[in-house]
Amino acid sequence: MQGKVEICGVSTANLSVLSQAEMDILLRKSKLGDKAAREKLIEGNLRLVLSVIQRFDKRGECPDDLFQVGCIGLIKAIANFDPDKQVRFSTYGVPMIAGEVRRYLRDNSAIRVSRSIRDLAYRVLQCKEAMTAKIGREPSLEEISKELDLPISDVSQALDAVCSPVSLYDHVYSDGEDPLTIMDQVKDTRNTEGNWMEHITLQNAFQALSPREKQILSLRFYDGKTQMEVAGAMGISQAQVSRLEKGAIGAMRKSIC
Repeated sequence: MQGKVEICGVSTANLSVLSQAEMDILLRKSKLGDKAAREKLIEGNLRLVLSVIQRFDKRGECPDDLFQVGCIGLIKAIANFDPDKQVRFSTYGVPMIAGEVRRYLRDNSAIRVSRSIRDLAYRVLQCKEAMTAKIGREPSLEEISKELDLPISDVSQALDAVCSPVSLYDHVYSDGEDPLTIMDQVKDTRNTEGNWMEHITLQNAFQALSPREKQILSLRFYDGKTQMEVAGAMGISQAQVSRLEKGAIGAMRKSIC
């Protein structure tokens, strides 16, 4: 979004700004049904929409789409704002615009969640915003669960369900050279050094076997065949398969030890 000068055909470099006095007059006229005043309010607050959607520029969404959704939030804020209350319009409008954008992102998330969880997440986010404005800081999960009278596990699950997915290759830090990604901070518990060494050792021990011993072990432990089936496939007796199998396993054990 940085450096973008046009969104939805609107030049962001030429967006008008209304003074507080003009805002008050236009808000009162709009409340009385003046459509021209409403249009001026929308045009005069597009910078506010732009400033809000910049919070979501890392979500991978098209800026034009976010801007349009933000404008819907702005229109709702203008329609519901009470000019008689001693509150600046931006104080009321920013949460409305941000809420509309969040709702859009939730409904269009790459990971689909049930409607009930989305509705619960919407309640939790509304409560979180209201408490943040009230206490001057972000509330904890315990405080939100107490306010909504919900189990803390439900609150946590709802917030996790509407989080945007991230890529393992997203940059965490960059000093101008090789960036640090999330992948770099994920521990691999399966492909550890011990596992790699064990794999290489077994591979070397297997390669030292005779072709017939390799075939028997492959049929027995890779294809999952019984000794009788292996005997039929190789044209030898079951006793010979058993003897060769035990000899091959013994040879690999000696090689490893």
